[in-house]
Amino acid sequence: MVDVNFNRLKGAISEFKNKKILVIGDLMLDRFIWGKVSRISPEAPVPVVEVEREDFLLGGAANVAHNLRALGARVLMAGVVGDDDSAVKFLELAASSGLDSSLVIKDERPTTVKTRVIAQGQQVVRVDRESRDILPKQTENRLCRLLEEHLDSIDGVVVSDYAKGVISKGLMNKVRELFVENGIPVLVDPKPINKKIYKGVSLVAPNNSEAQAISGIVISDNSSLEKALEKIYEELRLEAVLITRGSKGMALWQPDRGLLSIPTMAKEVYDVTGAGDTVMATLVLSKTSGLSWDESAYLANAAAGIVVGKVGTATVTTKDLIELLGI
Repeated sequence: MVDVNFNRLKGAISEFKNKKILVIGDLMLDRFIWGKVSRISPEAPVPVVEVEREDFLLGGAANVAHNLRALGARVLMAGVVGDDDSAVKFLELAASSGLDSSLVIKDERPTTVKTRVIAQGQQVVRVDRESRDILPKQTENRLCRLLEEHLDSIDGVVVSDYAKGVISKGLMNKVRELFVENGIPVLVDPKPINKKIYKGVSLVAPNNSEAQAISGIVISDNSSLEKALEKIYEELRLEAVLITRGSKGMALWQPDRGLLSIPTMAKEVYDVTGAGDTVMATLVLSKTSGLSWDESAYLANAAAGIVVGKVGTATVTTKDLIELLGI
């Protein structure tokens, strides 16, 4: 059990607005096409969707940034978009959300766009436009130089890796040099394929399937869960490992404390979309506001419990947290 001091939690939450967080990762634009289906195409056995409206949302690493902003933090985004109309839309959305995009570089690759066609409340198809190629060295070096220029103003860092090519060995080496070595927390939302490059950061937060892939251990009970998290720690040499487990809540592993299981606070689960991004945002703000990893995980778990009770890609506010915790 987490030894919770609600006065400490309330004090930390009040500090969120004073923090500046850097989000580095794969930036995406989520496009939703909403319509209805009344017939099947005569050309092929597929439904014909009559479009009624179209929405755009910030996705990928940008959704972590959006969650941080909803919690009151100042946010600086770093990543790559294309030189295209989708990038214009992405940057407009970022600006209207109060996000600083001064470290977002335009490159020859297309802006990552995930288009979902939804009819009668169900997703008909998803169309992805993206490049998964590693960034050209010139672009990577430019991104690293921009990070150097903003070192002094950053309280914490979130690396949001979707394996689209932005998060590389060279970039992570620079992140460790600039931030970890200067005592600034660096939290990673990982992809198993890139596990080796995260070595030495503060914390990684895989979901259950990612933790199994990273550790090579099938998680079936508390014993295997602890073995998996301990192995991840030993391989990557972190301060802590956090695993998100859906309806089972979370589990935190620290070398001096072992395994800490945190049951979900969700009363009802409507939609888990984006819950991991809410967890990362709350976790980094809690840690940079003076809480321990135990307390930070407790608060992040509370935030996740709120967001899964909302429909669609939702965010959590400090008011939501205070009301849930009764503080």
